[in-house]
Amino acid sequence: MIVQVLGCSGSIAAGCRTTSFLLDDDVLVDAGTGVGDLPLEAMARVEHILISHSHLDHVLSIGLLADSVMRARRVEGKAPIWVHALPETLSALRTHIFNGVIWPDFTRLPSAERPVLAFTPIAVGETMLLGGKRIEVIPASHTVPAVGFAVDGGAAGWWVYTGDTGPNPALWQRLKDMNVAHLVIETAFSDDERQLARISRHLCPSALGHELRNLSGSVEVHITHIKPGEMAAVMAEIGRLGSPHRIRALEAGHTMSLAVEPARAYG
Repeated sequence: MIVQVLGCSGSIAAGCRTTSFLLDDDVLVDAGTGVGDLPLEAMARVEHILISHSHLDHVLSIGLLADSVMRARRVEGKAPIWVHALPETLSALRTHIFNGVIWPDFTRLPSAERPVLAFTPIAVGETMLLGGKRIEVIPASHTVPAVGFAVDGGAAGWWVYTGDTGPNPALWQRLKDMNVAHLVIETAFSDDERQLARISRHLCPSALGHELRNLSGSVEVHITHIKPGEMAAVMAEIGRLGSPHRIRALEAGHTMSLAVEPARAYG
């Protein structure tokens, strides 16, 4: 399995795209502005979108992608693109985005019988099999209902995406039973804004260091959701943590790979 980083910034600026990851060529994890850099034919191959929570930087491209690929998918007779999210997140999308005011309701277009999008609820602890990938919904702690996702790579280990989260004991309780190969975890603020991080239920470097003490071994840790212009300052503070893990900042265009063993991962 190949994980392509389409976007990993906490906001937008030249060269900065908000959160989205493409698993192989058919599953999106979050749908921030990074989706817009995909060629049209690549967008049309997406079959599933996993949404961690309802904030705009993670959902902005759902409707735009649907609009871009609707004709091609209709001509090819494809099923809807499935949007998987917590019931509260799906309700927020229906109420605030796909409402005919902010954006058309693509769960009823081009027709109610054959829409381009279909919403399906998920729950923490649920395991899905999507495009041959076994994906577990894991807990997050944010200002709105939120989750993360863990993708089973079999003997290669798990690819884990925390979503937006502050301190999260339930996450580490679950991860202690996983062989984590890659951990994608946010650090949205520097330590001089730790109070803002606490209020908004994000992490800053000192809070990240506390959280990573719960992660055993030596893991590839990838930092996401840093604000534009703050990369150097945040990563310098993280570098002073003295963590045993191999920590680096993500950038759009990075890829991660897991050599999945199908019999173990999906049997």
